[in-house]
Amino acid sequence: MKAPSPKILLVEDEEKIAEFVVRGLQNAGYQVEHVSDGVTGLKHLIKDNFDLVLLDLMLPKLNGLELLQQLRQEGNTTPVIILSAKVDLSDRLLGFEVGADDYMPKPFFVEELLAKMKVILGRGQPASSAQTLTASHLTLDLISRKARWFDKEALLSQREFTLVQYLMQTPGHIFSRQQILKNVWGINFDPETNVVDVCVQRIKRKLSGGENDHYGAIESVRGVGYRVKAGAHT
Repeated sequence: MKAPSPKILLVEDEEKIAEFVVRGLQNAGYQVEHVSDGVTGLKHLIKDNFDLVLLDLMLPKLNGLELLQQLRQEGNTTPVIILSAKVDLSDRLLGFEVGADDYMPKPFFVEELLAKMKVILGRGQPASSAQTLTASHLTLDLISRKARWFDKEALLSQREFTLVQYLMQTPGHIFSRQQILKNVWGINFDPETNVVDVCVQRIKRKLSGGENDHYGAIESVRGVGYRVKAGAHT
């Protein structure tokens, strides 16, 4: 039986851009719902399940960053790609800090957007038969995006999941912030941002308070970077 097409919510107030995106996505086989303001977008996300959100920033009633903040505060981990005419690096980094999974500066080609969507929607689908990663007392489910640290379990956002998965591929190895920025955010230079630290702290808060919680699921190595400890469950 054929799996249903991914369901996409587009929150965009510029009608011409919305028509362009909706047409491109529908031609690629996606189900698309379009709303033109932030309040309506948030209501749709509360009452329904979507596989991905395409989110403009400069929206009426509730701007895109406020919508995204509220969404993440409610524990909603639906992947979000920001679509915005704000192209400065500081704007992109702020979007990542709030919880976006990717950022597309306007104008853009729909083919590029589709490529980004394919990557994000494909995350968590393992290429091998392995369904989990384990390092010390940390376990990551590659299907559900749930992480378990001792007896505490939490659902991770796509960005959080990608960061944990990256660290767990080489347990015990200390990754610098620059390495993490390059491999998780695709930023190939140091923009002097704390986006990595913010994301790590979000993960640690989700998994904190578990039994025997000594250093947290991700260990900070002062002046160097982050790692997860090597070893199996004991």
